[in-house]
Amino acid sequence: PTEIRKLTVNRSTFVHKDARDQYEMRVHKRLIDILSPNQKTIDSLTNLDLPAGVDIEIKM
Repeated sequence: PTEIRKLTVNRSTFVHKDARDQYEMRVHKRLIDILSPNQKTIDSLTNLDLPAGVDIEIKM
């Protein structure tokens, strides 16, 4: 599932409420269910070299 957070801010600091900017942040999540993990599988998942902004969370 993708979580979308939208933020609307005024362009000016005082009046002119019609002038606004909209920003959005998307968080993409994927779930992999491993039925019978062994220690080698868990170690290889925790030691993956991932790019910036990508994270792995392991629950047992």
